[in-house]
Amino acid sequence: MDRRVRRTRRTLQEALLSLIEERGYERLTVQDVLDRADVGRSTFYTHFRDKDALFMTCFDDLRDGLRRELDAMADGHVRGSNTRPLLMIFEHAYRNQRVYRAVCGRQGGNAFTHRLQRLVFDLLHEHLCVAGTSLPVEVAAEYYSGALLSTLLWWVRQDFPYGPAELAEMCQQLTAPGVLATISSAPHIR
Repeated sequence: MDRRVRRTRRTLQEALLSLIEERGYERLTVQDVLDRADVGRSTFYTHFRDKDALFMTCFDDLRDGLRRELDAMADGHVRGSNTRPLLMIFEHAYRNQRVYRAVCGRQGGNAFTHRLQRLVFDLLHEHLCVAGTSLPVEVAAEYYSGALLSTLLWWVRQDFPYGPAELAEMCQQLTAPGVLATISSAPHIR
């Protein structure tokens, strides 16, 4: 992507995030974003069809960064304890608080949390397919992704009251017995 295009997209994303923090997503218009970013309407529509498309690029950047980190861990580049996958998710949210507040916070839209839930579900589904489970993989992935997303949303909306490592340890204590109970040597993969 051309440097000017990246700069314009970043300027529009920053304007959108600032406005979401101030007013909430639903009350924003494309014109509000244009005014804040000091970008022309035709430039905006060259890059995005509407404010939803702009907001999704914020989410896509977030998702891609998290995916790269988790893939590096899965490839053996990052080693650690059983809490490492949870820790990576919470560290990612902590480092990107502004975007997570916009996506998951009170001022963001609920439609976007669904995409985050889908990402977490897909990651857990892949992991459980490899590890094996005595339950249908879809059921286990849905259950644990729902619990993780709910905890993540709470953490963001409470303004990150615990550190990432502390929260990962708490989640590990809550979920480990259930996860260990479902993992078996004879996977039930659908």
